[in-house]
Amino acid sequence: MKNSINVGVVQQQAWNDKQRSLAESERGIRALAQRGAQLVLLQELHATRYFCQCEDTEVFDLAEPLEGPTTRFLSELAGELDIVIVGSIFERRAPGLYHNTAVVLDTDRGLVGTYRKMHIPDDPGFYEKFYFTPGDAGHSKGFTPIDTSVGRLGVLVCWDQWYPEAARLMALAGADMLLYPTAIGWDPSDESDEKQRQKEAWTLIQRSHAVSNGIPVLAANRVGHEEDPSDVGGGIDFWGGSFVAGAQGEMLALAGEGTEELLVTLSLARSEQVRRIWPYLRDRRIDAYGDITERYLDR
Repeated sequence: MKNSINVGVVQQQAWNDKQRSLAESERGIRALAQRGAQLVLLQELHATRYFCQCEDTEVFDLAEPLEGPTTRFLSELAGELDIVIVGSIFERRAPGLYHNTAVVLDTDRGLVGTYRKMHIPDDPGFYEKFYFTPGDAGHSKGFTPIDTSVGRLGVLVCWDQWYPEAARLMALAGADMLLYPTAIGWDPSDESDEKQRQKEAWTLIQRSHAVSNGIPVLAANRVGHEEDPSDVGGGIDFWGGSFVAGAQGEMLALAGEGTEELLVTLSLARSEQVRRIWPYLRDRRIDAYGDITERYLDR
């Protein structure tokens, strides 16, 4: 593991035209690489629009095999630029079996790891259970960090970011940092105060994972308004707000609501110092946490 690395986050719009969307991803990746980025995080489903606003079986045509065109494109780019890229695909694993999958491409080694989204939401405008099967749990699956040339990456996806259990398990497995590709935004009809509360909660919960685990957090979100193809809802205003936080939750870089690239130098060695001051892993009462695996405690 390097003591410090330059990390980048691409915040972009996306369309159903994969070539157009990937061209926008490439633009951001190249801009960051030129500035010295060694690791670049892309947002959730960056190659297409966020199609989960309605349920439509034709959308499954957008899915790709794990090592399909999008993964190959990102792999070639990682090799050319000598960087690590964390991308996102709508994965077709088998007929009728699809995942929301993060792919990790490491310089000239190509695909070195994947993470299939574990927590799948099902809410108005976010009908993901129709499209995605949760990732598999168990050894070498689920919440398992991915080893790369820049460190051990704890990759999680969007709805996973609200769950402290997921972040903790990645930290316990030795993740050097947490990365959250995301697609989240407002219902245009929400009041401005409610919008602000939602966005602040989203930022706060992820920064709290940095604090409670003593490791940095990178979050990449999309931007722009995307219509509901069914015309039932009012669409989603994706709020951007991508950021990089340090091991004490301090905000190192924060994007606005437009297309942006963030670049930060992270001191990975600092996590050791932070954990010496705040030794949460030392003081965990693992003998008393058995009930955490229960759905609810009816006592």
